[in-house]
Amino acid sequence: MIGWIYQQGEVRVHLYEFNMKVLLAEYAMFHDPFLASEGKAMLGVLTNSFTRCGYDVVIPDREDLAVEISRLAPQSDIGLVIAPDHLLARYTSILERHTRNLGCGAMSAAICAHKQKTGMILASHGIPVPEEMPKGLRVVKPVQGCGSKGVRLTRTLPRKGEFAQKYIEGDHLSVSVLAGRVVGEACLYYSGKPPIPLAINKQEIKIEDGVFRYLGGETPLYPPREKEIIQTAIQVVQVLGCQGYIGVDVVVSDRVYVVDVNPRITTSLIGIAAIMEEEIADLLVRASQGDIPPQVHHHCGVRFTKEGKVSRQ
Repeated sequence: MIGWIYQQGEVRVHLYEFNMKVLLAEYAMFHDPFLASEGKAMLGVLTNSFTRCGYDVVIPDREDLAVEISRLAPQSDIGLVIAPDHLLARYTSILERHTRNLGCGAMSAAICAHKQKTGMILASHGIPVPEEMPKGLRVVKPVQGCGSKGVRLTRTLPRKGEFAQKYIEGDHLSVSVLAGRVVGEACLYYSGKPPIPLAINKQEIKIEDGVFRYLGGETPLYPPREKEIIQTAIQVVQVLGCQGYIGVDVVVSDRVYVVDVNPRITTSLIGIAAIMEEEIADLLVRASQGDIPPQVHHHCGVRFTKEGKVSRQ
């Protein structure tokens, strides 16, 4: 990678080359069998992209992730955590003590991890979310969960650590958003450039015996209400103060209902990286510096599985 310096408004090329180190701390591959295949696939996409962009990639081994981040982050120039939402804030906080974080800040990650409170915050800003349902057929989900794990359609009462929402019939989509720095080293990296969508993605979700199963999806999608969907997702990101890559899950019905906010890399990136002309590694680094491009470009459409298989449509 060529080093650049800025002097009196001019860009000049430094006379030497260097390789920056990026720490990619992925949790599920070694610690959560239910999510391991998705974690491995996302880590593979990111590793390949950072390698193509000239970075040296550092990956923790099977040991305790908190210990590994504390050990490896001081030796890295930048870093990113990929972990279930309820663990993301903890590991991100450790990363932020030692190096520059390319993902969502620990505080916003902690807010998004509490699904019930997140819904209350969004509703208070006029963003549609499914209303909570005390009885009847409804969606029961963990207050702190990840993906479809533990989500079910049922008439039974929520267990401890769960809550119930109205089941909305409609199209299950997600919006992958890229947002710049909004907190932290604002004097250096805040630019005021708005978040942009990387893609709208179709989510392939099956309900078997009342249990939700996420299988993968399609990307990019250009639905009839594309503008409304994107505006909703960007408003969500701005209200919650997220930065980096964020996945906003919605159900499109009479309104665009927000059903989940993932302040981290999501499985949809597997498909997006395969069809996006830009490198996700470059976008993440630029976003962390407040340099958000006006848009990204796609060259085809693909289907993808949560295990990482991609096929052109």
